[in-house]
Amino acid sequence: HRCVTITLPEWATDETMYEKEYKTDEDRMALAIQLSAKNVEEGTGGPFGCAIFERDVATGITKLFSVGINRVVPMNNCTLHGETVAIQMAQSKLRCYSLGKAGQENPVSKVEYDLYTSCEPCVMCLGATLWSGVTRLVCGATKDDAQAIGFDEGPVYESSYEHLRQAGIEVKKGVLQKEAAAVLKRYGEVGEIYNGS
Repeated sequence: HRCVTITLPEWATDETMYEKEYKTDEDRMALAIQLSAKNVEEGTGGPFGCAIFERDVATGITKLFSVGINRVVPMNNCTLHGETVAIQMAQSKLRCYSLGKAGQENPVSKVEYDLYTSCEPCVMCLGATLWSGVTRLVCGATKDDAQAIGFDEGPVYESSYEHLRQAGIEVKKGVLQKEAAAVLKRYGEVGEIYNGS
């Protein structure tokens, strides 16, 4: 094959998500958690959701820019985690390999991109976050929450997050952690745990 296609289920392309106002970290995280819960409910992937918001640096106003959900099992692709799907959708929309570069070159005003993920990223998604050009990473559930149901998040340490901070990415953890962890727990009871073996 010469082409890999990444698709979202129809429910995840609902344009009304983009029309809503998301004023706080909790509002934006609630969307990421809603995406993860709906993904489990609909049987369209694993229990991880992500939303990237475009933030006007001058005004602080944010708007939803892209969403991603875990598509590993339905698309037979181990790299399609919520974060990587949201990043790829955003970069495709911008036609740019770096959200940071695109934000600096915005002709209207300088914008930055904030990534909200329903669970702290695995090792692959931490790397993708570093290279994506986002300026902020906000997490819901913890690595321990994901590992408690059997997921192997890989070698992720506090020093991994320190590396992101040193690269200029603000990190905030534990936003609506209990709500996000509840989705993981529910998936642990009904879904397939995939770790590459």
